[in-house]
Amino acid sequence: MRIAEFGGALFLLATTLGCVRRAPEKVGMGVGLCITAGYWFTASTSFANPAVTIVRSFTDTFAGIAASDAVPFIAMQIVGAFFTFSSLSFLMRLKRPKLGV
Repeated sequence: MRIAEFGGALFLLATTLGCVRRAPEKVGMGVGLCITAGYWFTASTSFANPAVTIVRSFTDTFAGIAASDAVPFIAMQIVGAFFTFSSLSFLMRLKRPKLGV
């Protein structure tokens, strides 16, 4: 499940940065859809955010997390965020080829 946190953080940050760059008015919708997709399609219901992980460690619902597992989840979220930020900052600096005539 810790890999799901890496992927969730990567997907959330990539969505946010992509929306900010291409369509700033759609950041809210993009982040909402990203979290919804993560909730349905990741093993951990996509905590994707250290604050959410900490809060869910205090609950006993089906979407909760054991307090002892919170640190590895947060560690993978941070690793995913650094990987995404470094990758996207490099990729967004590349010049895009012009399409069309």
